[in-house]
Amino acid sequence: MKTPWTLALAIALIATPVVAKAPKAASSTHPAPAFTLPGLKGDVSLESLGKAVLVDFWASWCGPCRQSFPWMNDLQKRYGDKGLAIVAVNLDKDREFANAFLSEVPASFTVVFDPAGTTAERYKVKAMPTTVLVSADGHVLVTHTGFDARHAPEFEAQIAEALPR
Repeated sequence: MKTPWTLALAIALIATPVVAKAPKAASSTHPAPAFTLPGLKGDVSLESLGKAVLVDFWASWCGPCRQSFPWMNDLQKRYGDKGLAIVAVNLDKDREFANAFLSEVPASFTVVFDPAGTTAERYKVKAMPTTVLVSADGHVLVTHTGFDARHAPEFEAQIAEALPR
């Protein structure tokens, strides 16, 4: 015999519509961990950018990263002159994997390399991609885990709000 709460739970589960989940986002205002990492054109530090920065952690084996790079290229094109810098932090241990990815999915933004993953640890990255929006004054505004193009407009609105006025 089923108890009333079991029956109520079963009905609730059946009646609940299934919807696509937005990528997890967490808001905060703590200082972003500083970093200086080797890039395609020399060392890059977070502090040197002096703009709102989108710090994207990615790896060559990450399927959603292949989808997020064209979106970030578009963001760079539309918001770069308005105060946005994008830094994609690659976490592959073997740089050749990253280079192969970039030859297939080029980046019009800054790419740096962190094969030891120390920067990702400091940013508490748990999944790929993880994208962190950092204000021009160096504070983490929001962190998104994963990438889903359906939710990109919501994230873009947060980015536009973070740009200098």
